Amino acid sequence: MYSEKVMDHFLHPRNIGDMENPDGVGEVGNPKCGDIMKIFLRIRENRIEDAKFMTFGCGAAIASSSMATELVKGKTLEEAWEITNKSVAEALEGLPPIKMHCSVLAEEAIHGAINDYRTKQGLEPWIENRPHHALHESTE
Repeated sequence: MYSEKVMDHFLHPRNIGDMENPDGVGEVGNPKCGDIMKIFLRIRENRIEDAKFMTFGCGAAIASSSMATELVKGKTLEEAWEITNKSVAEALEGLPPIKMHCSVLAEEAIHGAINDYRTKQGLEPWIENRPHHALHESTE
């Protein structure tokens, strides 16, 4: 059912834990399945220097969070904004269709953290141009 990459990121998550004084925090949840994902970013000169996560959820949610933090590290804010749920799922070598909402949460948490940072800097938040409401309707 799950790829080896998903299992690896679930059993050995990267970048797990809280971050002291993060520059941006994105927290999202799916009330239908109960997954809650929080991503913390440290940003220096418009580049993501570090990323951490805390997730309450299934194995796919934990793996998606872990992979998302790996994908954003070292990227500019613009590059990180372009990371999609599909790129998270592809980096994990696929997710079952019923678990794709976990990768959506990862994308939305990244966007939330970036916009939290932008707001703290006195900048306008960026607009989500790929709403995923239909994927949130899938349940476990």
